[in-house]
Amino acid sequence: MRALMIQGTGSNVGKSLLVAGLCRAARRRGLKVAPFKPQNMSNNAAVTDDGGEIGRAQALQALACGRPLHSDMNPVLLKPESELGSQVIVQGRRIATVKAREYAALKPQLLAPVLESFARLKQDCDLVIVEGAGSPAEVNLRAGDIANMGFARAANVPVVLAADIDRGGVIAQVIGTQAVLDPDDAHLIAGFLINRFRGDPRLLDDGYALIAARTGWRGFGVVPFFPAAAKLPAEDALDLRRTAGGGCFRVAVPILSRIANFDDLDPLGQEPNVSLTMIAAGQAIPGDADLVILPGTKSTRGDLGYLRAQGWDIDILAHVRRGGHVLGICGGYQMLGHVVRDPQGIEGPAGDTPGLGLLDIATEMQPDKHLRQVEAIHASSGALMQGYEIHLGETTGPACARPFAMVDGVTEGAMSTNGRVMGSYLHGMFAGDSFRHAFLRQLGAAPSGLNYADGIESVLDALADHLEAHCDVDGLLALAR
Repeated sequence: MRALMIQGTGSNVGKSLLVAGLCRAARRRGLKVAPFKPQNMSNNAAVTDDGGEIGRAQALQALACGRPLHSDMNPVLLKPESELGSQVIVQGRRIATVKAREYAALKPQLLAPVLESFARLKQDCDLVIVEGAGSPAEVNLRAGDIANMGFARAANVPVVLAADIDRGGVIAQVIGTQAVLDPDDAHLIAGFLINRFRGDPRLLDDGYALIAARTGWRGFGVVPFFPAAAKLPAEDALDLRRTAGGGCFRVAVPILSRIANFDDLDPLGQEPNVSLTMIAAGQAIPGDADLVILPGTKSTRGDLGYLRAQGWDIDILAHVRRGGHVLGICGGYQMLGHVVRDPQGIEGPAGDTPGLGLLDIATEMQPDKHLRQVEAIHASSGALMQGYEIHLGETTGPACARPFAMVDGVTEGAMSTNGRVMGSYLHGMFAGDSFRHAFLRQLGAAPSGLNYADGIESVLDALADHLEAHCDVDGLLALAR
């Protein structure tokens, strides 16, 4: 088994996309390949076939590999619930919610399960492509590190450093990273890649040569900006696209402060007859919206307060009075009820928070997390649905007798008596073409022929082609040991 690690000069330099493209390129060479990220921080998670959860980026990379999702692909996942604290998911299971300083003390204990997951994964592969987190230049976090050089040293995995020229200062990004690294860490770096270049790459020739000369590292290429990446599910909230599509059916989505699993919305944004607008803080929900979607959140009670602070509660109530439709997904579903109770203080200080009162339901937070992949039937159209549940809390009330969907003969979600307010715990529902088209048709949007899954596969193939054309993929794969 061989392995290669892509680290970055900073967060959001395109590591996830580079790994996905390399995974697809390796798969097309006939290699049995898998992705691995020792530690991830994201509120966008996927439910795995073994009943755990991993970051959405690793789910996309697994798709690029043609492999089922497994919790070993991302053994440590941090899900921020506040400015100071995060859920800690280890090998797919929530073990605690800790503050940043508490996690620093916990982190050294997590190297063992990280290496255990890596060892299990590599037993069944020809190649594992590893993604770092943040940057190895954050040397203040080096003690006990499991995300970058701490893992690479422990697992003896060669590293290629990716830098993002789009944000400027790319020469200093790479040379500066080498300058602050421990020499033994720097010794593991075998080369560098320049990502997201726009314009004539010849203009970078002198700078590229300077980086190679100053660092002694091999350059593996300059990768131009890849516009089709916008069609792939995003993991980082920094990548949230504010508008998508230009159709006449208008969907508005408030960007909650702890928005989670927002890739639920991607298929809608690619529908030709839909215009999807993400509403930022301080902006009003447009009065001409046909559908308002309240997305998932890692802090339902906290984001109810955030929603009210923006005045979105008033906008949503006015939208409903005008005859508009509302769909709440997961935490957004919980917000639509009368109250969200948290007697054990699972999401924060114990207490109750009033909901929007648009569905006759109430939610109580509980410590056990619901994690499962789901096949369901949409109650009002009969369309087949596929998705996943990943939530804390139990929701009950009279509106649950009017289900959004049926799962193995059991009701799921809820609807108002007039059917215009809907809630469901099912993430990923819009990725299924038959349900998405049936749902939009019921709300008055013209149907389309979009095949979302085929579109994602085509973009992954195009991404691999893009890397083959602009960097030394064979050289990169040959580094793996």
